[in-house]
Amino acid sequence: MSTVMIIVLIVVVVVLAAAAFAMLSRRRQNGGGSLKRRFGPEYDHAVARHDGDTKAAERDLNERVKRHGSLRPHPLDPATRLQYSDRWTLAQERFVDSPREAVAEADRLIAELAAVRGFPDAGHYEDQLDALSVHHSTHVHGFRRVHRAALDTTGSEEGRAGTEEMRAAMVEARELFDALIADEPDGHSATRSGKHLTGKRSHGITGRGVQHG
Repeated sequence: MSTVMIIVLIVVVVVLAAAAFAMLSRRRQNGGGSLKRRFGPEYDHAVARHDGDTKAAERDLNERVKRHGSLRPHPLDPATRLQYSDRWTLAQERFVDSPREAVAEADRLIAELAAVRGFPDAGHYEDQLDALSVHHSTHVHGFRRVHRAALDTTGSEEGRAGTEEMRAAMVEARELFDALIADEPDGHSATRSGKHLTGKRSHGITGRGVQHG
């Protein structure tokens, strides 16, 4: 084989290798973009959880989709929906006098309701959280936040979640609660008809602050 032919073959191999690498890179980028679109803020949380390692975060998220992507939430009958709505309203009203008890009840309610809807059992928090992140990625952080506040048993008052932090956790968790209790998977019907969900307007806690009345 002549020197010219050898050079041509080397050039062809290099070009093909570069093209294959570029195609693989595009696929990886597209996969990451797809996960970003699907998980939204939960994607950023996963990256932060893996100390900025996007590949590890995407493996984590892909694994969640494999395990829980095929889950189809169970419908709620009207009586069950009303029962949970009333319990949430009572928790909100309790916040005025007993914020820590209210936060703990909100945490329990979301875990119970998620299990009723067909998500993993309330006794398996991490698995339940992962499944919720697949189907309710926009709101799942509220559950994480209120769960953390509910488990906060730090001895000193300085180290424990303050009232404002607990209020913010409950407000954010309410978004996931509304999504879980709604007829539509993304919770649109809940946000259109919050009055429907609670039966009466709660005066214990609002998005603007703790309300007394």
